[in-house]
Amino acid sequence: QLLTHNMLMAPGTKNGFPLAIEVEKMETVESEFRSEFTARMVQKPVTQVEYGALLQTLAGLGMDGTLPPAVPDSYESNEEFLRALHHVLMEARRVIDGTLVCPETGKRFPIKDGIPSML
Repeated sequence: QLLTHNMLMAPGTKNGFPLAIEVEKMETVESEFRSEFTARMVQKPVTQVEYGALLQTLAGLGMDGTLPPAVPDSYESNEEFLRALHHVLMEARRVIDGTLVCPETGKRFPIKDGIPSML
């Protein structure tokens, strides 16, 4: 899921974020929409989504325009934005097989059966 991807950084790097995604196989998985949970992904420092990196990843996956270029004011009550963010983070295009690529070193990390190997 892109929520997990948004928290990954290549080990031992200073600029190993965001990892590029090269997709071999993807699927869409439905997930129950919970607006409060989704809003917390934006607001809490511990779980905060790096929005710029998310937009960069979406562009790399050919999903430009799925989200607005910036988090809208009063996003907590903007159901259209929260539903789009939920779809991107929790449902859209779960990577089954592919590769994560470090932007700093070019090191490649395989994804098999939805699980990235960062070793």
